[in-house]
Amino acid sequence: MKHFKITEFDSPDVKGSGVMMDDSFLDLLDDAREVANTPFKINSGYRTEKHNSKVGGKPTSSHTKGLAADIHCVNDRLRWQIVDALICVGFTRIGIAKTFIHVDLDHDKNDAIWIY
Repeated sequence: MKHFKITEFDSPDVKGSGVMMDDSFLDLLDDAREVANTPFKINSGYRTEKHNSKVGGKPTSSHTKGLAADIHCVNDRLRWQIVDALICVGFTRIGIAKTFIHVDLDHDKNDAIWIY
């Protein structure tokens, strides 16, 4: 990866767990970071089932499969840059919240853009 360190994707309860992230997901996210031309701060990447439960994640969370990340974002211009770049590189599952953007590459789920 050009723009990320694998440790940025660690579940907080297991050091080194970022290696559980899916390579195809990381490659696409790296491409999106290049297109956006702005840093992506990862709030959440891989999650153990225990940590996912602790933060109120759904049992079917794509984070537990290493197929999702939440990108820190708190202003409208940056939100546009990130979402535009995610779509540009081919992501089709994006969730938008007040303080983060969720993106995943879970082919077991329908394409969608949603708000939290």
